[in-house]
Parts: sequence; C-alpha cells; structure tokens
Amino acid sequence: MTELLSGLPIVLVLGLIILSMGIFTVKQTNAVIIERFGKFQSIRFAGLQFKVPFIDRVAGRVSMKINQLDVMVETKTKDDVFVKLKVSVQYLILKDSIHEAFYKLENPHEQITSYVFDTIRAEVPKMRLDEVFERKDDIANAIRRELEEAMNTYGYGIVKALVTDIDPDMEVKKAMNRINAAEREKLAAEYEAEADRIRIVAKAKAEAESKRLQGQGIADQRREIAKGLEESVEVLNQVGINSQEASALIVVTQHYDTLQSLGDNTNSNLILLPNSPTAGSDMLSQMVTSFAASQQLGESMKLNNPKKVLIKRDRLEE
Repeated sequence: MTELLSGLPIVLVLGLIILSMGIFTVKQTNAVIIERFGKFQSIRFAGLQFKVPFIDRVAGRVSMKINQLDVMVETKTKDDVFVKLKVSVQYLILKDSIHEAFYKLENPHEQITSYVFDTIRAEVPKMRLDEVFERKDDIANAIRRELEEAMNTYGYGIVKALVTDIDPDMEVKKAMNRINAAEREKLAAEYEAEADRIRIVAKAKAEAESKRLQGQGIADQRREIAKGLEESVEVLNQVGINSQEASALIVVTQHYDTLQSLGDNTNSNLILLPNSPTAGSDMLSQMVTSFAASQQLGESMKLNNPKKVLIKRDRLEE
C-alpha cells in the first residue's frame, strides 16, 4: 500500500505531461490541420485547442491573411515592341476550402505565376504599346478572371490583380519622349502664334481707333477755327470792312501771331517760310488778287452753268 502511494505522484506527473502534450493554441487569422495516424482529422481555428497525444498530430498551419505575389512578365506587343509588365496578385485561402488549399496544391506561388504568364502572353500581343498603357485595367481584369476560375478549385480566392508597372525597352521610351516633346512644342508654337495674332489684331484696332479719334479731333479743330473765322468776319463787316479785306486781315494777323509765338519759344525747331518784312503785304496782295479772280470767274461761269459754278466755288473755298 505504501509502495502504491509512493508511486502515485509519479503517475500524476506523467499524466499531466501527457495531457499538456495534447494542448496547443492557434493564433488569430490562422488555422491548424490535425491528422490522426496520417489521415486528415479536423481543422482547428484561433483559441485553445486539444488533440489526442501520440495519436493526433499537427500536420500544418496555414495563414488566413491576404498575401501578395509580384510577377514580372516580358512579352511582345502587336507592334513588335518588347515590354515588361509587373503584376501584383493579392490572394488568400478560403475559409471553407482550407482542406483543398492544404492538400491539393503543393506550391501556390508557382501555380499563380504560371497563370499570370499565360494570361498576359495571350492578351498583350493583341494590343499596341499605347493600348497596353490605356487598357492595363482590362489586362488586370482578365488575369483576375483566369486566376479565379483556376484557383478556386484549389481553395484560393483572388482578391485583386493589378498591373503596377509597364516598362518598354529604353530606346522605345526615348522615342516616346521625343514624340511627346515634339507634340508639346507644336502646341506651344500654336499658342504663341495665336497670342501674336491677338496682339497684332488688338494693336491694329487700337491704331484704327486712334486714327479715327485723331481725325475727329482735327475735324472738330477745323470746325471751331471756321466758326471763329466766321465770327471775326461778321464783326469786321459790322464796322464797314468787306469779306475779302476781313479775310486778308485775319490771315495777316495769324501770320504775325505765329511769328510772335516762335519768338517766345526759343527751343522750337519750326521754320516758317517766307519770313521777310514784306511777307505780310505780299500775302495780303496775293489773297486780294485771288479773291477778286475767283469772284470774276464765278460770275462768268454762273451765266453758262450755275451748278458747275456752285461746285467749283465749293472746291475753291475748300
């Protein structure tokens, strides 16, 4: 009896050791495959788990997280340009298909890479290089469809397939850059030419408006001068001076006013010809003679053609 009691602690210790060998934990987002005598037994998820010691064993642990596989593929486009595409495939093990993912597929990376190569080399040769850049989303969707059909059978789900980089040959990139630069230079030249045209048109409009306003100013100036002369002649007529004498007197007065103005301004470069002491009397006599001649001509032509007389008189007055 004493021997049995003395051996009891040893048995308890051995039992605890054996029991502890059957206890294990599973981390979050992981799963554990349990086999019994080499045969699939069960799948254990996160938490404290127990297996039969010496009978059950942990065959493997799988992660339920999303994984990413980057694949670099080189292929040729429809216009015979070699291009490298970098494809990023995001995948995970489906919770309901852990058994298939663990037992059916030995190396998922190799399997996914093979399908990516096959899909890209089937799609890209149908496109030109510019279309590859424009339709990279279509290429990614085609890769995803192909992988989903194949990998779902093995317990893997495809979250996303992305074409993250398109890298053509260096000489091709240089040529594309030159084409782009030429197009931008052409566009810049067109904008500069349009700007020059706008400036020329605006300048021409401004000059035309300036000329119009200048002509209007000159016309107003001459109109006011004519009014002033008319008023001066009327004033002189009131004191017994006829129109011819009044006009001559006004011209002579303006002549000497001009000379006085030139004398007041020492910096003037204006030269007035003639400028002799007898210039005033000569000018007066010439004007009186011209007015008398025009009056005689008007009276003689009035008898022949009154309309022509009016026209010529208007021209002489102008």
